[in-house]
Amino acid sequence: MSYTTSQFLPFDRDTVWRYHTRSGAVARLTPPFLPMTPVRQSTSLADGTTVFALPAGLKWIARHDITAYRRGRQFADECVSAPIKSLAHWRHVHTFEDEANGTRVTDTVDTRVPHAALRASFGYRQRQLLGDLATAARLDIAPITVGITGSRGLVGRALTAFLTTLGVRVVQLVRTNAKQGQRLWDPSAPSPQLLDGLDALIHLAGEPVFGRFSESHKRALRDSRVEPTRKLAELVSRSDTCTTLISASAIGFYGPRCGSDEPVDAAAPAGEGFLADVVSQWEAAALSCTKRTVVMRTGMVFSGRGGALPVFKALFSTGLGGSLGSGEQWMSWISIDDLVDAYAEALFTTVSGPLNAVAPHPVQNAEFAEVLSKELRRPAVVNIPSLGPKLLLGKEGATEFALADQRIATSLRQFRHPTLIETLKHELGGNNA
Repeated sequence: MSYTTSQFLPFDRDTVWRYHTRSGAVARLTPPFLPMTPVRQSTSLADGTTVFALPAGLKWIARHDITAYRRGRQFADECVSAPIKSLAHWRHVHTFEDEANGTRVTDTVDTRVPHAALRASFGYRQRQLLGDLATAARLDIAPITVGITGSRGLVGRALTAFLTTLGVRVVQLVRTNAKQGQRLWDPSAPSPQLLDGLDALIHLAGEPVFGRFSESHKRALRDSRVEPTRKLAELVSRSDTCTTLISASAIGFYGPRCGSDEPVDAAAPAGEGFLADVVSQWEAAALSCTKRTVVMRTGMVFSGRGGALPVFKALFSTGLGGSLGSGEQWMSWISIDDLVDAYAEALFTTVSGPLNAVAPHPVQNAEFAEVLSKELRRPAVVNIPSLGPKLLLGKEGATEFALADQRIATSLRQFRHPTLIETLKHELGGNNA
């Protein structure tokens, strides 16, 4: 069976073609709701090979067909790995044609995969491609080299892939098992040469917040953030090449009870509580840098690839979804793509200081449950009393994290997914080509 879909993009053909040739494009265009993860991207659209990991240890190996390659105009890939090859019978031809004021991209797939599944996948790809190109077009992109800590996490993977599609060289700073092109980073004693040749540093690493707020977990949260950030800020300050530090932060800065009447903006003082104290120290460590510094106070990040959204999806899909506690507490959130855009804009503009990286429309927990239930077509009938999070996270963890009431005003100006429903549709496969 053959499936064809096309998309008009208001960008010249060379720009659209170059995007597809760059490292990171496959990761950016692979839908998060599919059970496949790219582990190796082809270095050539003419005759290279891309490998995806599948469940149960299987692999989808896509080999490019040199006989179908037309530089700047067409490339094709086929699935060549057993048993997927015989099951899917997949051949995908991508064509790029000039149109007035833009480019027409046409995807033609010969496959046994049902068209209904393809429509959702290509609906995601088309919106992702348009969003990435639109962000790139409004930035003054320079061919720079950027170091990233935490590049193996949810945000780090998405940001690394996106920056490489912009033509940015990314150097991953890793704590163990450094491979070719990576650098070994010891958070307690970083090498004086760690930032050599880097133009900017994006610091994302830190112990995940989720977990029972035991003394050991709280100590790990603090220790993984404050001193490592201070040492990196010192390195950036002394560097001959690195002119910018962009550090992750969190809306926990404002405390667990903030902004219920009016949204809290980035000029507000720190709140009270454990997380507010840790984030304040974390930010102070970053802001000790004498170069341009940005701290990204991030809300709950929604991505189909990880974090809270897949957990919520699993609960709702099994009929156990619903609001937490009273359901009246405010949730300040952001889509993974809008967060990635925020980091890219911080990199290529002159902004500095703290930014609230949240969507423009926070929602109350009960509204979140209702919107997600409608998108998944599953009921939201199970109200989870506050005792549940307290048993899982402890009283302090539940108050500071799961039941936090935070209504935060955004510092960002541009959004791909400004509303919750737009974000959920994109991340969970609700849009069709």
